[in-house]
Parts: sequence; C-alpha cells; structure tokens
Amino acid sequence: MGTGVIIAGAGPVGLMLAGELRLNGVDVVVYEQRATPSGESRGVGFTRRAAEVFHQRGLLARFGDIEIGNEGHFGGVRIDFTALEDNHFGIRGVPQYRIEEILEAWVRDLGVDVRRGYEVVDYREGPDDITVVVDGPDGRIEHASQYLVGCDGGRSRIRKLAGIDFPGREATRGMYVADVVDRPDIKPRVIGERVDGGMVMAIRLEEGVTRIIIHPAKLTPRDSSKLTFTEIADSWQELTGQSLHGAETKWVSAFTNATRQAAEYRRGRVLLSGDSTHIHIPAGAQGLSVGVQDAVNLGWKLAATVNGWAPEGLLDTYHAERHPVGEKLLRNTLAQASLYLTGDEMEPMRQVMRELVQSPDAARRLAGHVSGLGIRYDMGGAVGHPLLGLRMPDREVKLGDGSTTRISELLHPARGVLVTADGSTEAARLAAGWSDRIDIVTDASWSDRVDIVPDGWVPADTAEGTTPDAVLLRPDGHVAWVAPDGGELLDALARWFGSPR
Repeated sequence: MGTGVIIAGAGPVGLMLAGELRLNGVDVVVYEQRATPSGESRGVGFTRRAAEVFHQRGLLARFGDIEIGNEGHFGGVRIDFTALEDNHFGIRGVPQYRIEEILEAWVRDLGVDVRRGYEVVDYREGPDDITVVVDGPDGRIEHASQYLVGCDGGRSRIRKLAGIDFPGREATRGMYVADVVDRPDIKPRVIGERVDGGMVMAIRLEEGVTRIIIHPAKLTPRDSSKLTFTEIADSWQELTGQSLHGAETKWVSAFTNATRQAAEYRRGRVLLSGDSTHIHIPAGAQGLSVGVQDAVNLGWKLAATVNGWAPEGLLDTYHAERHPVGEKLLRNTLAQASLYLTGDEMEPMRQVMRELVQSPDAARRLAGHVSGLGIRYDMGGAVGHPLLGLRMPDREVKLGDGSTTRISELLHPARGVLVTADGSTEAARLAAGWSDRIDIVTDASWSDRVDIVPDGWVPADTAEGTTPDAVLLRPDGHVAWVAPDGGELLDALARWFGSPR
C-alpha cells in the first residue's frame, strides 16, 4: 500500500519526524515546496530539552563546537541557571539553516526520500489510506500513504485542507530582524536590551554574521515582503545611535506577536506538528525546540501504528500530551512579550519578577518553562516516584561487564529502554515479551554524571528519591515506569508498547 507516511515540509520538524519514523522502519517521503534550502535562519539555537533530544539520536556531536548558554531569561528578567541543581543550559548561536543541513544529511543517510520542489496541494482520505495530490517539476502526481503529516509552518496548507481551526490572538506588535555581515562593532545583546523607544537584541550567529532584532515601541505589524534593510538600519540608528547603513545582509524579515494554536493535532489520517500547530512571538528559541519535541513525541507513536503493534489510543496521546505543552508555550511567550516589549508602565512588574527569580523554586519553575525540562506527561494514573512522566536525565550508566554508556546512547535506536539497576531479574523477565520493541539492560548501576553535550557535564540532581532501582523509558526519553513507587511494570508495558509478542 504505497508509502507509510508522507510529510509536507522539510524544515527541522519535518526532517526530525522523518528520521524518527525511518529509525522505526517506516517508509517515509518528505515533500518540500522549496527547490533548494532557503538559507534563512528564523531560529538561532535551541533549548536544553531540544539538545537532549538531538543527543538521544546521536545528532548533537554533528553540530561541532557549540556555545552553551548558562544564563537564561524570562521576558528579559535574567535567570541564573548555574544556581539550580539541574542543568537548564541551552545552545546559542546555531542558525536554523545549519540545523536543517544536519537533519537532512541524517535522514538521507537513513534512506529517507526528500523531494524538493514539490508542494502538497490536496488529499483524499479513505478508510484505509490517504491519497496526496502533489504539484512538482513534472506536473501533478498522486501518492498513496497511510498517514499525512503537515510540518509546513504557521500558514500550513495541510491544516487548512483538513479544516482544523487555528484560534488565537491577532498581531498587535511588530519586530524587525536582519543578519548583518562583517560588523564586529555591533555590541552583543544576547537577551536583549531595553532602550528609549523600544528594545534591541544582537546575537553572533556564526563567523562574521550578527543577528539583530529590533522592536520599536510604535512599530505595527507589516508585510515583510516589502521590507528593506534601509528601514531596519534607520530604526537601529534611532534606538542605538549606531549606523549600519550600507552594511551587507544575508537575510531581512519582520515578525509579529500573533499567537495561535491548532484546535486539533490529529484529524483522521492527517496530523500536524511544529509551527503548523502553534505560532507565537519568538522567545528563547522555544518555537523550533518545541516543534522538534512534537516530532519526537509523534514519531514512535505513528511508527507503532503503521507497524501494527500500537495499543488502542496510542496515536491519540500525541494530541493529549502535546496540545497542553503548546498551550503553555503560548501562555509563557505572551507573558514574556508583555514583560519584554511594553514600556515603563510594566517596570513595577519587572521588578517583582526580578525579586521572585531569586527564589530557587520560582527560578526553577520559570527555567523549566524556558528549557523544556518541566514537561511531565500523564503515565496512566501511576503516581509516586518524582521521575515518573518526566524526561530521564542523561545519566551515565555502568554496565555489568564494567563498561559504561549513557541514557542518550541507549535511546539512539528510537526504541523503548528498560534499565534495571537493583540486581533483580524480575523486571527483565516480565518485559521479555516486548523485546522486539524495547531494549533491556540488566545489572546496571548509576554514576554521578549527567551530560548536556559531549565533554560537558554537571552533577546529577541529588534530590532524595530521584535515583531509581529500575526505569522504563519511552523512545522519546520520558519515564513510563519506575521502581520503586511507579506502578505496575506490566501495565506500563501494555499501555505504551501494546501486547507482548
């Protein structure tokens, strides 16, 4: 029956999803409207959780030397990540086009068919398949698959074809962005700087390129297709006193604070992921990062469905888990925009926030929003162990033969993982019927290392009760069962991995 899954869109989310599906043996084709990569870079880094996701698939090392940001912010209010026991450090200065290059090379190595210059324009859904209509260089074709996933951005054609509502707030504010070449005299403003008349930001993207972002307080939303760099340079000089007129640029654009979320992430055989499900004002590289996490949440569930072993309702947990994450994303970006972009009338609130983040509990909560580490999924009613439903930190694991590995390495194949570190064989015996879907690691023990990137680590969270005797991980790295106090292992195996073979 044709292809397992067709993906519309070869941005970071579509490519990440394609890789997840291919790792699970699904035949997948990606259609991308652009004939060549755009070279644009709407994102300039990714959060700690996105870094972990890349690390879980062995991708982080492909980025080479990367800059780790140990200080974050929430709406311009600084948060000292070094004061927290968990590592919330994100990755700065990686252009989106570089992320796309790395992911496309990865999926092509896996055998994914990425077809550029093709646009999905329609589809017909049947009881057992979906036929996608595609316009390409040689005219119109039809392509049958089991599922279609729209990873085609905020103006998603797939979402519109599916008739999925996209409610939210209209734009009320506008911002300029430009990537300026060979201007080392631009002062770095990594988390932004409030100035008379608005806010300015400057980030080093790569050697010789600086991203500037400008929010003049009186700027209203506008059509970016008619924007010139002269207008941006005029605004930069007005707010900073520095002239950039005549500078070379790689890219100029404008964006707004329009905020919307798809009412459904799935309708029948059509699913949405990434910006096709949520748009918002850029804040802390959260958009791309949340989209990548959408893809990793969906990938193994959709693969299980295509491969025929998914338990009933597994695919529906994609919307159930990720829609609330999207809601929180929109809420926290709206809150950050209010703190960041409004005038002096918001200064009392900023001062209150500066005082609040001195509290470790408040700082931890906000850092969890920004880094993505605060996401906890419902694991079916089981409660008890503090790790249940959270992502498993990238602990170093000592194996019975004396060698070591890491949680991230165990997750490279995008399968479930059971790790037993209590010397008991009972959990492994119970899980043996699922060994075609999960990897079982016995006689393990935990070290005191938690990795963020190769050769960079911080001590593990040493809070009482967080070191488990045994743990069952879903392919996305979230803890589905844990001993002690994490419910019944057989229930968790059936809930997430179906019936034993």
